[in-house]
Amino acid sequence: MSTPSEPGNDRSEPGPSAIVGERRQLINLAYRLLGSLAEAEDAVQETYARWYAMSRQQQEAIESPGAWLTTVAGRICLDLLGSARVRRERYVGEWIPEPLPDRAEWISGPAGGGRAEPADPADRVTLDESVNMAFLVVLESMTPAERVAFILHDVFRYPFAEVAEIVGRTPAACRQLASSARRRIRAAQAPAVPTAGQAGLVRHFKEAWEARDIGALVDLLDPDATMIADGGGLVGAALRPVEGSERIAQYLIHIAGKAPGLTLLERTVNGRPGLVAQHAGVSVTVAAFDLTAGRITRIWAIRNPEKLRLWTENRQS
Repeated sequence: MSTPSEPGNDRSEPGPSAIVGERRQLINLAYRLLGSLAEAEDAVQETYARWYAMSRQQQEAIESPGAWLTTVAGRICLDLLGSARVRRERYVGEWIPEPLPDRAEWISGPAGGGRAEPADPADRVTLDESVNMAFLVVLESMTPAERVAFILHDVFRYPFAEVAEIVGRTPAACRQLASSARRRIRAAQAPAVPTAGQAGLVRHFKEAWEARDIGALVDLLDPDATMIADGGGLVGAALRPVEGSERIAQYLIHIAGKAPGLTLLERTVNGRPGLVAQHAGVSVTVAAFDLTAGRITRIWAIRNPEKLRLWTENRQS
């Protein structure tokens, strides 16, 4: 697993620029821990609020500001993960992580106040294998401690001694947590499909859906495929997973019939080929896919408009 940013970068620099420079690392960490860019932004904002709430003398007494910020952000995310389980029990329908576009495929607003940093935190998230939708969904099955220990150690390469400070357990316990998380990842992993093959399969799926060709859709789907939709109770969406290639194909044709004028665009979703459905120029659904042996095994359809704010100004083909 490659890491977006190695631990320890500029950690010994106490200056303001070094503190602000940690934001990219913190956003990357918090998004992977929480599965929500909105919550990640809030966690990082709270982290900086705690830093600036300290006196200058207290700040200067901290040997590694970057390590301090990471520790605080990690603990905030750990607390949020605990409360998120309660919130998601009340969530209407299925909960899917917030999808991220590729930076080349969306239009960000102008940066305000002459800031050199990108206007939107999404531009700071490194799109690698640790943010693909299948990976994030497996993370959702972990306990908060497992998720934090695994992400910090296996993705961001933090030593277990530092992970232990954040999780509040011994290094040996954190090692066990990461090992347990690793087993979950391995159990859920499917054989990798080359990116070109993924893009081609998603394109064929798009064409079959546009043609309302139920037979072609069934052929592209694994017989045991599952489709999960997330409307958050704000828009119409299946409240439970749709299972089986024929049922999914019928459901998709039903949707196409109810939404004439739907435009499907090929886009990168969390670093992998996906689709965006637009109606009257507005992105209404972002679909991520998991593929195995030349067929689609999982479809995650995010329809909750609160999770589509980064996609509302996507360029059309």
